Amino acid sequence: MVAPPTTPRSFAVDVARASAAFQELARQMGAQFLDKQEIIRLMIVSAIAGEHMVIVGPPGTAKSAMIDMFSKLIDARYFEYLLTRFTEPNELFGPVDIAAFREGRYTRRLDNMLPTAEIVFLDEIFKSNSAILNSLLHVINERKFQNGPEVVQVPLISLYAASNEVPNDDNLAAMFDRFLVRVLSDNLDSYHFHELMKKGVALELRKMTGRSFLGLGADVPGRQTGELRPVVSARELRQIQQNYDKFMQFPEEFLTKYKGLVFQIRSEGISVSDRRAVKLLKLFAASAVFDGRTRVHDGDFFILRHIWNNLDQVELLEEIVNPVVDAYYREHPDERRFIGPSASLDDLLTELGLIRELLTSGGELSDIQLFSQLKNLNEIKVALAALPGDAAARMIREVDQLLETVFASSKFGL
Repeated sequence: MVAPPTTPRSFAVDVARASAAFQELARQMGAQFLDKQEIIRLMIVSAIAGEHMVIVGPPGTAKSAMIDMFSKLIDARYFEYLLTRFTEPNELFGPVDIAAFREGRYTRRLDNMLPTAEIVFLDEIFKSNSAILNSLLHVINERKFQNGPEVVQVPLISLYAASNEVPNDDNLAAMFDRFLVRVLSDNLDSYHFHELMKKGVALELRKMTGRSFLGLGADVPGRQTGELRPVVSARELRQIQQNYDKFMQFPEEFLTKYKGLVFQIRSEGISVSDRRAVKLLKLFAASAVFDGRTRVHDGDFFILRHIWNNLDQVELLEEIVNPVVDAYYREHPDERRFIGPSASLDDLLTELGLIRELLTSGGELSDIQLFSQLKNLNEIKVALAALPGDAAARMIREVDQLLETVFASSKFGL
């Protein structure tokens, strides 16, 4: 494919408006869930692309809570259910219509059930039985549900699932394969403990009161912020999807690099079918839309970190993908993602390393690049100041040293 033509101004404005809403959704969720920025981004990217996502992790790692908050920030018909091996089809797809049954027709009453939902969350999906899984596959794959003799078109945008473990049963392989994005949600490390307590208290209060709270501390009451309100609608998501041809255009250079990554991943024994390779292009395009772009760039390859088939492949994918993504942001520092006050220590450490390498590489930097890095370092310093622990304090000292390097450069000389 060739690079896209110039985007009409009116459509570019619509993309910018949609991106602002997506960024606000991510900001609200990021303020509540510590060190989950990439998961949140992937949840939104999946919805933009109309694809499905599964979050895997031990109990108590905010899997269900994140999806619950996500559903409240999107104005869409929502359905959720906790699955077990005893779950029956009528619990998801609706009870049998008794009146129709008496007339000899076997149909279900679908109102407010999964086949009428736009956003779906199924907890512990891999514990469900074969009867449920077979019906779900048709819904996920074709967006269709067989209701007696009638085939019903399902309005599903994205299905999100959660599981405590990766399925290892061959009977579950088909279902696991339908989740284009697989994300690991783990317990936080010790550096995040105090901030975790603050955010955890705010979350528990939201559950009890139905309102959000900010600024909660150990001895300071939080500021009440009111009920959660949707910031994105299903209608807006569908409007973007109806214009998706404007985003599904990829420069040859991008496709060439993508080909290299896919075959490198396959060579390491990680399966990526041709079907999945094509569908992943939708996610790259959605990542661009999230940022307000109409064209992809190499930073969007971060999604490839989340196509593993088992947890042993997580680190291997990072080793393959991270150098490509990091190299892009080194070469294009002005396109880096914003580091806000809710950024994790790992995010800040990665960003600091990229800036350090750029400033100490010996290459000539323009005035704009130097001013940009000065702004980036100050953002990182503000974010670090909000984090407890010795590690954050040490990183603040490193930032101060780099700031001195910037000011000592010839561009800022007197």
